[in-house]
Amino acid sequence: MPEKLYKLPAAFYEHIGKMSFQEIAETVATAFFGEDVKEDDLKKIVDDTLSFDCPTVKVEDNIYSLELFHGPTLAFKDVGARFMARLLQYFIKQENKGTVNVLVATSGDTGSAVANGFLGVEGIHVYVLYPKGKVSKIQECQFTTLGQNITAVEVDGVFDDCQALVKSAFMDSDLQKAMTLTSANSINVARFLPQAFYYFNAYARMQEIGKADNLVICVPSGNFGNITAGLFAQQMGLPVKRFIAANNANDIFYKYLQTGKYEPKPSIQTLANAMDVGDPSNFARVYDMYDKDWETVKAHVSGATYSDDDIRATIKQCYDDNKYILDPHGACGYKALKDLLQEGETGVFCETAHPAKFKDTVDAILGTPVEIPERLQAFMKGTKQSVPMSKEFADFKQFLLSERSSAN
Repeated sequence: MPEKLYKLPAAFYEHIGKMSFQEIAETVATAFFGEDVKEDDLKKIVDDTLSFDCPTVKVEDNIYSLELFHGPTLAFKDVGARFMARLLQYFIKQENKGTVNVLVATSGDTGSAVANGFLGVEGIHVYVLYPKGKVSKIQECQFTTLGQNITAVEVDGVFDDCQALVKSAFMDSDLQKAMTLTSANSINVARFLPQAFYYFNAYARMQEIGKADNLVICVPSGNFGNITAGLFAQQMGLPVKRFIAANNANDIFYKYLQTGKYEPKPSIQTLANAMDVGDPSNFARVYDMYDKDWETVKAHVSGATYSDDDIRATIKQCYDDNKYILDPHGACGYKALKDLLQEGETGVFCETAHPAKFKDTVDAILGTPVEIPERLQAFMKGTKQSVPMSKEFADFKQFLLSERSSAN
């Protein structure tokens, strides 16, 4: 957790609709990182990160899509990964560190965003751990075909096993002595905090068209990094009425809201694979933010949970009614707004990845092919390079130590 969150002045919110995405992000980044990074350097990091826009698109009356997939890998995690890569590089130069090893577990888009955000960055080596056979082919191509300073590790298990390997590595004294380790998962505060830029920008764009009053934001949620960034934004004064966490069949948080009991369990594989998380790391941050009080959590966040059949039906219905193509994750967010939005409210849901990243699934549902953007086609032409790995920590530890030895 950050030591403190700075409230932004009321004047900022009054005029935010007239500001660009980049101008908003510079203000918010200063509130987060201004004590540690020089102003001019921070501005350069933000400007280099945001080489793309983040529009809100009307889907139907009072429901808008916040399209977070206009970055290099067409997924919402591009901002956090790119920002963190530049920030880490800044600190490496400031402190004259040696090679920093980034460990990242992925259930889909985190791996591709981090791999591409850090690709070719001097002084950093990235290890992407992903569950064998449980990410889409396009997603897999985005982090297994890059080479250079990116190593893909194909784990014989589920996402929770990958995440457990990363966490265990940070707790291992032998690895800590041998290597400089950090994470690019939302475990790392520098990875998920920049995702708050999205929520300030969403409010600005809705204010711009006179729709910011009674604004409800719905976030498809797996490891809960994205929605936690939104909740941080709210704590900084962003006038969002409430948030909705939309789960797939991995409904641990939804059940917590119903019962007050947080009971992790093994993840279930679904169509919305990036949300297949059975023990979301960022629940601890949400819990801490609201003083470990169930009633306070419920006052700020409501929940919904959807099956694969719900996801299929929602993608089909939204396309038939609005000609808008949802990906399986965005479908959960859209469906939650349809179910939970109240009279007089305007809803914005996060469309977290381009539907072409889940082409086989979406094509089968719609009966019509989704066009693959050129950026994704380029990834698919590469050659897969990955290291097979068991889910046993001893094997992963030995691999990392051997990597260290070969680097010397």
